[in-house]
Amino acid sequence: MGNYLLRRLIILLPSVLGISLILFVLLALAPGDPFGELATNPNIPPEVREALRVKFGIDDPIFVRYVRWLIAMLRGDWGFSFASRVDVDTLILQRIPATLYVVGSSQLVALLVALPVGVYAAVRPYSIFDQIADTFAFIGFSLPTFFTGLLLILIFSVNLGWLPFVYRTDIAATGWQWYWEYIKQAIMPVTVLGLFQAASYTRYVRSAVLDVIRLDYVTTARSKGLDESKVIIKHVVRNALIPVVTLVMLQMPSVFGGAIVTEQIFRIPGIGSLLISAILANDTPVIMAVAFVFACLVLLFNLLADIIYVWLDPRIAYR
Repeated sequence: MGNYLLRRLIILLPSVLGISLILFVLLALAPGDPFGELATNPNIPPEVREALRVKFGIDDPIFVRYVRWLIAMLRGDWGFSFASRVDVDTLILQRIPATLYVVGSSQLVALLVALPVGVYAAVRPYSIFDQIADTFAFIGFSLPTFFTGLLLILIFSVNLGWLPFVYRTDIAATGWQWYWEYIKQAIMPVTVLGLFQAASYTRYVRSAVLDVIRLDYVTTARSKGLDESKVIIKHVVRNALIPVVTLVMLQMPSVFGGAIVTEQIFRIPGIGSLLISAILANDTPVIMAVAFVFACLVLLFNLLADIIYVWLDPRIAYR
């Protein structure tokens, strides 16, 4: 296991370097100047603007700037935000708890809905339950998150007044009241993201279970007199989850990307809203850091998928 992880990590290193180089070059070649606003400000002398450009190496060659950025990243220095006037790692550490809380909770909701619904729909194909689940799944992933988000706000915030539609981190409460207020403000964004993901997961789980349930070893298990629930859980679901793990792990980074829209709707102070504000302000260090984090998430979840494969199916060896 240790050697397998070590080999996988060694393979990931060239991927990380390649991704970081491509991201850096694309952002460096993109139009715009992080000090563009200073050029139009008459209160800032030209020599001050030039000194800032020299300090941050804005006019250096791209390769020199990339090597400098890479060395700084390896030392834990993620750069300085031109717009917020603080370190980039400080900004990300301030924003990432809210994003992880909302995204993690939404994925938990999606799996808790998709796994039982998808398995039962596959066990009873073309039944009334299967048709209803199929209909709701199509509706779920056909509606964009910004539409369902605004719809929930109109119903539960504007009309009924049950839930707050603005996500706050400075809740003026203590004890259990603080936990309740924190949970209550996350109900709508978690529901929007969770049900959207659950719709696609349900269809995939149903398809994977249908493929496995027809195999010969499942028929053999039934012929031995095993209980149907044991056949489904132990022999069908465990093997059917292998392609589902691939889907979930590969979609996790896209979930973070999709959370950008949800964070804008509910005013969640997370990574998504930070990326949007950085793009609008042409804050290159923040854009680069957030994009690089998202790229590393893709590689990390690929590694997690490979590890979970072996746990689900021991026939898969660590090679």
